[in-house]
Amino acid sequence: MKQVLYQLHEYGRALLSPAAELAKAGAYMFSAPESWLAHLPGANRVAAAYELLYRLGKDYERPAWDIDEVDIGRTVDGIKVSVVEQVALAKPFCRLLHFERRSAEAAVIAEMERDPVVILVAPLSGHHATLLRDTVRTMLASHDVYVTDWVDARMVSAREGLFSLADYVAYMREFIRHVGAERAHVIAVCQPAVPVLAAASLMATAGESEPRSLTLIGGSIDARRSRTPVTDFASSHSLQWFDTNLIHEVPAQYPGHGRRVYPGFLQHAGFMAMNPLRHFSSHWDFYLHLVEGDLEGAEEHRRFYDEYNAVLDMAGQYYLDCIRIVFHEHLLPRGLWTIGGVRVAPEAITRPALLTIEGDRDDISGVDQTHAAHELCLGIPAERKQRLTVEGAGHYGVFSGRRWRQSVYPRLRAFIAEAERSPADR
Repeated sequence: MKQVLYQLHEYGRALLSPAAELAKAGAYMFSAPESWLAHLPGANRVAAAYELLYRLGKDYERPAWDIDEVDIGRTVDGIKVSVVEQVALAKPFCRLLHFERRSAEAAVIAEMERDPVVILVAPLSGHHATLLRDTVRTMLASHDVYVTDWVDARMVSAREGLFSLADYVAYMREFIRHVGAERAHVIAVCQPAVPVLAAASLMATAGESEPRSLTLIGGSIDARRSRTPVTDFASSHSLQWFDTNLIHEVPAQYPGHGRRVYPGFLQHAGFMAMNPLRHFSSHWDFYLHLVEGDLEGAEEHRRFYDEYNAVLDMAGQYYLDCIRIVFHEHLLPRGLWTIGGVRVAPEAITRPALLTIEGDRDDISGVDQTHAAHELCLGIPAERKQRLTVEGAGHYGVFSGRRWRQSVYPRLRAFIAEAERSPADR
């Protein structure tokens, strides 16, 4: 059964596709002003039901970034500049994107060139990097932003070989060197907190240039610090269970045919299972928004689930490494993690300023799991370490939404500015 589950899912998706398209057509016919069906009694309820069916059955592709311009806010009226998405460096499993800001005014260009350079490391934990769209758009106002854009593992040829957590760390080192460690402020959101800290540790140990600052947001540096549904689930199942039940081979219709992956559709099922009542309620509210003509509420639902339902396959070896190293054996906080025969030693880090950010209602990376980095980074003086716990914020609230924009980002911007002013050689 394990060998055919992915293929069965693809067959089911292919069978469901025509029904989803019919539901889409039905929603249009019972809602379009020019359609006579839209004027029948109860047409709004029929149209709402059809659209709900369509969205439950449709295939969700990788969303676009949709960041074409940004207000850099250097004057009272603001200054809008265009944004062009560039591939700065391409690797088989990840592209380093540069959101290049452009202006026709020399003074504006000169001012933007003085902005701090940020490498925003997106999580490789099921969703596409576009989950950080709000994060990127906010930071572009005052920073030169690079982002890790992870590739769906089913689209990577098996000839490229395995991708492990150690390979992830190697990618981080290469990306930092490419941008320039001496000017880079590295921000890890959620899952990459561990490999980013490992990359900085190995760079310091090797005597390489270190980043100017490190910011770790909602990551499980030490998963022993607090219990969450994630830690409970990981600790209650063996590594063999994860391998047997969650790792499958990519079917023949994809470039990654034969690659062992944790499929996106299984990850999505797990996401939904964590809060089934909340998702059921959200879809019911969507139906009511459509019936009542609340277009803004309906569109907000579409935007959220267009992102939430778009998932990618993760390389199987990488996923199993994360379970073993982060959640089973806790190798980083225990000082026992080695990569290429070299121990990952956070205490070797001396140059970067360090900021850790947590939400006090985070049910994925629990309280104090991220702040644990302060006790590991003994080489960074206390006056260059900061921590922020955001009251009322869950996992996503620390990097997206109102709390991110109003509470987290101002603190992060000030932290980066302070690190930018500090002497480069310490």
